[in-house]
Amino acid sequence: MNQYKKVAFYTLGCKLNFSETSTIARSFEDAGYAKVKFDEFPDIFVINTCSVTENADKKCRQLVKKARKINPDSYIAIIGCYAQLKPEEIAEIQGVNIVLGANEKFDIIKHIEQLDSHEEKAVSYGKIKEVKEFVPSFSYGDRTRSFLKIQDGCDYFCTFCTIPLARGKSRNATITETIEEAEKIAATEIKEVVLTGVNIGDFGQGGKENFFGLIKELDKVNSIDRFRISSIEPNLLSNEIIDFCLNHAKKFVPHFHIPLQSGSDELLKKMRRKYLSELYMDRVAQIKRINPDTCIGVDVIVGFPGESDEEFMKTYNFLKDLDISYLHVFTYSERANTTANKMDEVVPMHVRKDRSKMLHILSDKKKRAFYESQVGKEGTVLWESENNDGWIYGFTENYIKMKQPYNEVAENTFENVLFDKIDSDGLMISKSLVSA
Repeated sequence: MNQYKKVAFYTLGCKLNFSETSTIARSFEDAGYAKVKFDEFPDIFVINTCSVTENADKKCRQLVKKARKINPDSYIAIIGCYAQLKPEEIAEIQGVNIVLGANEKFDIIKHIEQLDSHEEKAVSYGKIKEVKEFVPSFSYGDRTRSFLKIQDGCDYFCTFCTIPLARGKSRNATITETIEEAEKIAATEIKEVVLTGVNIGDFGQGGKENFFGLIKELDKVNSIDRFRISSIEPNLLSNEIIDFCLNHAKKFVPHFHIPLQSGSDELLKKMRRKYLSELYMDRVAQIKRINPDTCIGVDVIVGFPGESDEEFMKTYNFLKDLDISYLHVFTYSERANTTANKMDEVVPMHVRKDRSKMLHILSDKKKRAFYESQVGKEGTVLWESENNDGWIYGFTENYIKMKQPYNEVAENTFENVLFDKIDSDGLMISKSLVSA
C-alpha cells in the first residue's frame, strides 16, 4: 500500500460529481487510507473538477494552490470533466502530480501507488469516444440524503455544452443493477435519494429499458422514504412520468427541475435544444393541472450569442408568466470546442451580468410567491443532520426550505408540519402537527 495514508477530497460542479467523489473516497477507505478534511494536512488531495463554466476552471487552479500551501509535500490529483477536456493544460499547473480522465479516475489508487515509485507527473486519459463503461456511484456521508448516479454521458450536442466531450456517450447500468445500488443506500440511515446523471431521462437510450421503467421499480425499494428527480429534459419528461410521480408513486416527490435555457424559440434552435417553448409550457401546465403544489425549478442561460434585448425579453416574459417556483441562472461563458464559441453576435459581459441580475430578482419573486401560496397548508419536512447556529433546516416533499430551533432529536427525522409563515430570510416557519 502507498506510504501516504491521509486523503482529502474537494468536489466542484454537479450532484453527479458528488456521487462519484463519494464512491472514489470509499474505495480509498477500503484500501486503508484515512479520509480527512482538506485543511487537515492530507498526504493526497483529490480535486474532482467541473468544466461547465470558466469559473470552475479557475476554482481548480485556486484549490491546487491552496492544497500546496497546506502540505507542500503532498500529491495532488485532478480528476473529472476539466481533467478529461484539458489534461495537458492541467498538468502544467504548478503542484499538480496526477491528471486522470473520465474512465481512469475510478482506478486512481492504482495510479497513485504507481506514481509513488518516482517523482514524475502522470497524465492518463483515453479518447472520450472510446469510453463505454458505466461505473455506478452514490454519495454517502450526509445522513439525510444520497445522490444516486443512474446515468452518465450525453448524446445531445447542445452548441454551448462541453459535457459530451468530457463524459462521452449516454450510458447506464441495467434497471436490476441500478436497483442493487439503491438497495445499498437503503441499508444505511439515509431517508432520501436524489437521482442524478448527465441526462437521466435518456436512461436506456431508446432500448427495451427506459427511465419510466426505472422509476417504477425504484418506487418499490424498501427503507428509502423519498426519491427526488434532480433534473430532466422537457422532451423526455413524458405525461406518463408526470402522472406516475404525482398520482401513483408512493415515494417520488412533487418536485421537478426542468432545464429551459431560453424562452426564445430562435435561440433554442441555435442552442440545438430538442424542444421549443410551447412544449416546455405544456409540461409545466400538465404538472400544475395534476398537482398545483408541485415545485418546479428551471435552468436558464443568459448572454448566449445572438441574444438581443428583444430575445432576452422573450425569455424574461416567458418565465414571468410561467407557473414555476425558482430559477438556476447561468451566465453564458465561451467554451473551447463548442459550436457556440464560433458564433457571431457575442453579447458583452456587462450585458450578460445585467441580465443575470434581472433573472435572479425574478427568481426571488417566483420563490416568494410559491412559498406564499403554501402558507396555511400542511407538509412533511425531513430535518437535516446539522446544527446551523442554533437552527435546524430541512426540506418538504415539494422542496420548501424550513427552519426551526435546533433539536438534536429532530435530526434525520420526518415531521408533519403546518406552513405557518415566511421569515425575513425567505424561509418557511412551521408549526408542528404529528410526527411522521
